[in-house]
Amino acid sequence: MKKVGILGGGQLGRMLLQEAANYPVETWVMENDAECPAAHLCHKFIVGDIRNFEDVYRFGKQVEALTIEIESVNVDALEQLEKEGITVIPKPSALRTIKNKIRQKEFYQALELPTAPFIVTQNKTDLYNHRNFFPAAHKLGEGGYDGKGVQLINTADEISLGFDAPSVLEKKINISKEISVIVAIDSKGSAVMYPPVEMVFDPNLNLLDYQISPADIPEKTKWRLEAIARKLAIALASPGLFAVELFVDTNGDVLVNETAPRVHNSGHHTIEAHYSSQYDMLWRILLDYPLGSPAAIMASSLVNLIGEKGHSGPAVYEGIEDVLALEDCYIHLYGKKETRPGRKMGHITIVGKDRHDLVRKAHQVKRSLRVISKP
Repeated sequence: MKKVGILGGGQLGRMLLQEAANYPVETWVMENDAECPAAHLCHKFIVGDIRNFEDVYRFGKQVEALTIEIESVNVDALEQLEKEGITVIPKPSALRTIKNKIRQKEFYQALELPTAPFIVTQNKTDLYNHRNFFPAAHKLGEGGYDGKGVQLINTADEISLGFDAPSVLEKKINISKEISVIVAIDSKGSAVMYPPVEMVFDPNLNLLDYQISPADIPEKTKWRLEAIARKLAIALASPGLFAVELFVDTNGDVLVNETAPRVHNSGHHTIEAHYSSQYDMLWRILLDYPLGSPAAIMASSLVNLIGEKGHSGPAVYEGIEDVLALEDCYIHLYGKKETRPGRKMGHITIVGKDRHDLVRKAHQVKRSLRVISKP
């Protein structure tokens, strides 16, 4: 059995491990929390800091291949492990480009991919020199995740909200739709793509509220989205899964937003709705098996379960029985014992043939199920 290590033990690692049961693989996980969602599903769990060189290096020397479930890992250690013959997917070079939003935007620019106009700022004071650039989004170069590290600045009066660290100041776009395209690439460079997914975000939390697959877009827009996503992913010159997030603006133009070099929230629905889920696909890549089929079995919608505002403590899933009674709904709870406002606690996938019914059920689930804390 091949020994494969996963850096990070959150819900993405948990779902990756659930799929690992179908393959001849010995799974190792490193995370600093022994009670993390993935801790009890792997063959070997190591307590360690994925940001620390020595911890990552020591962990990596015990396995044959390594992958990540979050970008904030020590890339220097991954580069050294790769030099010493450990398979690292995605390649450290791709991860180094993507994990820093400044390098990521410059990468798009060098590839001549359409993206929102941007300015690199080194500190908060720099923002005063670009008053004419507002409204814009200020994005922290490194360390942002799940909506954290992004601040909208509409006028010069809001400059104090910006980040006092190297960041990207990105011109605000009039967005019609937000789309994700997941590209899978094997060790030989072959690539397949999942159908574009339409994402609807919570404007307050800046987290995914619900999504629909496939996206409701014109055929020409779909071709453009897929062409850009494929070009971007292949240019990273690395096997792995790459979730390319894009905007369709109000003029119908397509712009690249960001890329994640891993399994992604926008691909959770593939577990039930596609022939080869994103997790199955990544195991095929890690184990050097043929790529699976990314085609959809059925259309789907997905709802994130987010900790309710004003609730912190042991998690309670209010209304779970009502959702379980709905047809064609699949609940995934992430095993997090504690909830807090805005924390991702699970998701629900709904499958069906009628788009209107999928949207209706998504809203029904949102009304029925709340993640609260014990009184």
